[in-house]
Parts: sequence; structure tokens; C-alpha cells
Amino acid sequence: MEVLKVSAKSAPNAVAGAIAGVIRKSGSVEVQAVGAGATNQAVKAIAIARGYLVPAGMDLTCVPTFGSVVINDEERTTIRLIVERK
Repeated sequence: MEVLKVSAKSAPNAVAGAIAGVIRKSGSVEVQAVGAGATNQAVKAIAIARGYLVPAGMDLTCVPTFGSVVINDEERTTIRLIVERK
């Protein structure tokens, strides 16, 4: 599954376009975010991507889970949003 990493500075419209493109191609994508700002941008992007895909007859489901990554030798908790075609 393709992984898209989102930061607090990510543009939701750009991330939404990437999500929609991956969903059209493979049917699912993992969106990863570390921190509240990044999670906010990721959720907005998923909502925008849904708006792009619903007119084409594709709806989305989103399953949130936790993960972890190492950033600067420090383990951080991530929010993993598994987005799939319904």
C-alpha cells in the first residue's frame, strides 16, 4: 500500500489530489501524520479527496490506527489513516 506523509505545512488540496490519484489507481492509500497540525491537514485532505471522487461514483472509508516512526533518533507516535474505496 502506498504511504503519503503529511506535515502541518502540507496543502490539503495538494494532498487530496494525491489521495484521489492513488485511490483511482490502486483502491487504497495510507496517510501518515505526526502531531495535531499534521493530523488536521490529513483529515481535511481526505474530506476534499472524497469530494473529488464521489461524483465519479467512488466513496471512501477511513480507518484510523496508531503507528510509530523514528525522527531525529526519537520514537514518535503517528496517526495512520487507512483510506480505501468503499
